[in-house]
Amino acid sequence: MSQPSQQPTRYRVAQLNPRQPTAFVLAPDAEARAAIAGELALSSLPALRFTGDIRPAAHDAWEVTGLLTAKVVQPCVVTLAPVKTALTEKLRRVFSPHAGTPEGDEVEMRDEELEPLGQFIDLQSIMIEALSLALPLYPRAQGAELDNPQDDQDEETRKPFAGLADLLKQPKT
Repeated sequence: MSQPSQQPTRYRVAQLNPRQPTAFVLAPDAEARAAIAGELALSSLPALRFTGDIRPAAHDAWEVTGLLTAKVVQPCVVTLAPVKTALTEKLRRVFSPHAGTPEGDEVEMRDEELEPLGQFIDLQSIMIEALSLALPLYPRAQGAELDNPQDDQDEETRKPFAGLADLLKQPKT
């Protein structure tokens, strides 16, 4: 059985074909998935695949569309038991030479799909960013529940302004 050829994870924009899409498939091996899992604080990353294409878009821009699929294992926020999650995310990013990086103290939020175009389009960075955004923030194992902290508090701590009215009624001295 022959080993599949290693496809690049970064594409030089100057070498992309402006007349047709450039298809890609990123499927990191076990070692690369372990490194990504460590970077994202995952227990493990059994599967990760990013497929799609890079195609020319209007105004000298390039569009990356694709599908990210992954199987992740995270610790439960309550019990620390492993929680397995299957993820499927559709991605779209537009890299434009006309998109600038915001500067100054007050800036407008830019379109989350629009990125500044540099010399390279880094598919691995896109894949890792999309994976990190797709992860459940608070994974919970089946049946895991948090204790209600209000049950442990007495009446005084739940009403911090209860005595304020009495203090305001006292005469000033």
